[in-house]
Amino acid sequence: MRVLGISGSPRCEGNTEILVKLALDVLAKEGMETDFLSLAEHPIHQHIAGDGSAKSAETEGSRDDSVLKDIVERFKQADGILIGSPVYFGSATPQTMALLNHVGYLSRRTDKFLRRKVGAAIAVGRRAGQNFTIAQLNYWFLLSEMIVPGSTYWNVGIGLNKGDVKNDEEGLQTIRDLAANMAWVMKKLGA
Repeated sequence: MRVLGISGSPRCEGNTEILVKLALDVLAKEGMETDFLSLAEHPIHQHIAGDGSAKSAETEGSRDDSVLKDIVERFKQADGILIGSPVYFGSATPQTMALLNHVGYLSRRTDKFLRRKVGAAIAVGRRAGQNFTIAQLNYWFLLSEMIVPGSTYWNVGIGLNKGDVKNDEEGLQTIRDLAANMAWVMKKLGA
C-alpha cells in the first residue's frame, strides 16, 4: 500500500514538512510505501476554465502540464493521501487548495479515482487557525468520498520559525498516532 504525503507549505524544510515526514516515517514502519511531495518545490496555480471548473492536466496548455500530470498520477497510485498545510489567515495555503481543487475536479469528472482512499490532514500554526484548516482539508476528503481516520487530539502542530514544531511534543505524538491509525485503516480496507 502506498501513501502520498504532501507539504502545502511554500517553505522547504519548515514545520509542515517536518510533521508530514514524521507521519510518513511512521507509515513506512507500518509497512507502507511512502511518497513525499513538496509544493514549495512544485508550485501549483489555480486553473479555471470558462465554465468555472478546473481544467484538467490533459487539456491544460500551460507550463504546469507535466508537473500536474505527474502529481495526478501520484494521487491515482496512492491508497492514502496525507496533506499538511500551514495556516495562512485561518485557512490552508492557496497552493494547497489550488492543487486539491484541480485534483478534486479531475477525479469527479473522470473515474472518481479518489473514492475510498484514506485521507488525513495536518495543520501547523503559530497560535490559532489549525482547526479550521483541518476542517477545510477534511471537507475535501469527505466530498471526494474518502475515508478519514482520527487521532488522539486535533492533528495540529504549533510553531512559527523553522523547526519550532519539534518542541511541540503533544503535537508530535498526535501526528504519530494519526499515522498509526491511518496505517491501521488502510490495512483493514486492504484485507
